[in-house]
Amino acid sequence: MSAQRLLVVDDEATVRELLSAALRFAGFRVTSAATAGEAVAAATAEPPDLVLLDVMLPDLDGFEVVRRLRERRMPVPVLFLTARDGQADKVTGLSLGADDYVTKPFDLAELIARIRAILRRTAGHPADVVAVGTLALDAGGHQVTRAGKPVRVSATEFRLLRYLMENAGRVVSKAQILDRVWRDDFGGDASIVDTYISYLRRKVDTEEPKLIHTVHGVGYVLREPRR
Repeated sequence: MSAQRLLVVDDEATVRELLSAALRFAGFRVTSAATAGEAVAAATAEPPDLVLLDVMLPDLDGFEVVRRLRERRMPVPVLFLTARDGQADKVTGLSLGADDYVTKPFDLAELIARIRAILRRTAGHPADVVAVGTLALDAGGHQVTRAGKPVRVSATEFRLLRYLMENAGRVVSKAQILDRVWRDDFGGDASIVDTYISYLRRKVDTEEPKLIHTVHGVGYVLREPRR
């Protein structure tokens, strides 16, 4: 099982470095951002398992970051980590859908415990709506849209797309796809993965940016191009 990935968003370099080092030592994969714009771009390109988010950022506040993530239908867990300890700020953060609100200074051991608690609560429960860029998949309604326009897909294409989107930013091999999407029902012909990837590309990647990418010799990955 791969390590869970966290996105640390704070404009203070010392805080980012401290948190990143401590979280990596605790077994997480960590990426970081210094501004709201960087945070939204990073989370959209490769959705993390959880975002640690400062409220006070140089361009937009952390509350606006959460709003923009939710507009993109990204239900990623958020833990606010900030010096702003007013009750109104806590209410605002939690009402936007944040999972926790921790004020600075903080105890690293307690923070890591809170992170693990949030991840336990959200693990094993894939979101009904998964989004990567302008592509959104509604598992409950069995619907796919790109830039708000409906995309008609078959049941198999839907399962394949859902698997790619739930692993957005991660390269998955043909063997992994066969095991998860087809199980044993593929007649022993692994090329069926390539065939269905091509079907999805014709339906999903009709506009820029292209989202489904081939990693030659390894497999496939669904992500937005890095800017």
